[in-house]
Amino acid sequence: MHNILVLGGTIEATRLVAELARAGLATTLSYAGRVERPKPQPVPVRVGGFGGVEGLAAYLRAHGVTHLIDATHPFAAQMSAHAVQAAQITGLPLLALTRPAWTPVPGDDWHRVPDIPAAVTALAGPARRILLALGRMHLAGFAAQPQHHYVLRLVDPPEVPPPLPDHHIILDRGPFDAAADETLMRAHHIDLVVSKNAGGSGAQAKLVAARALSLPVLMIDRPALPNRREAHEIGAVLDWIRGEACLGHADLGV
Repeated sequence: MHNILVLGGTIEATRLVAELARAGLATTLSYAGRVERPKPQPVPVRVGGFGGVEGLAAYLRAHGVTHLIDATHPFAAQMSAHAVQAAQITGLPLLALTRPAWTPVPGDDWHRVPDIPAAVTALAGPARRILLALGRMHLAGFAAQPQHHYVLRLVDPPEVPPPLPDHHIILDRGPFDAAADETLMRAHHIDLVVSKNAGGSGAQAKLVAARALSLPVLMIDRPALPNRREAHEIGAVLDWIRGEACLGHADLGV
């Protein structure tokens, strides 16, 4: 028997569980619970944290999980680290389905910083009009640079107003379109884009638009993660499941 737990919250996780469901593989998708209107899924869904490494390990044992797949956001460093540790504790096979990081191409004007605090520091100086496409979790830190006009693109409306004295909220869900993002940047007179290096195609449109408009991008590098097995394609995940089955972890019948 097989019982796959997918740690999700990304477009890739949604696509993966659809493939696993089509293959008839018993799968549960876990969300951290930060998105208020998650898309319907073809597999059972659990929402919320596990209570740290030991809590995740206990869940894996209690539910007879045979394969653990980390398809969280590349910046969900704590969850990814917990997944590695819980897999080691329980002896379960772990694979991360992750996106290759973006790399600059000719025409890009990137200024790289290592993390969110460094991005906040880098915004010191005269007022600018900034597209801040980082999600609602990181907005408070930018209150340290209140001189800017921030255009915030969020999936859900914030529960409380962001602590930014001059901001405009756009509610939208990716994947985004480069032409539409270029129109958005022109309409709001954006002169700087702040982005996490999330990778993938769903959020890349803002970088294409910034390149077309010759706008600088403040690019936040990915956090360091523990060593783990990674795949960038869903087909590779399915191959991995088959391979683990051959090694005796489960008879998946695929």
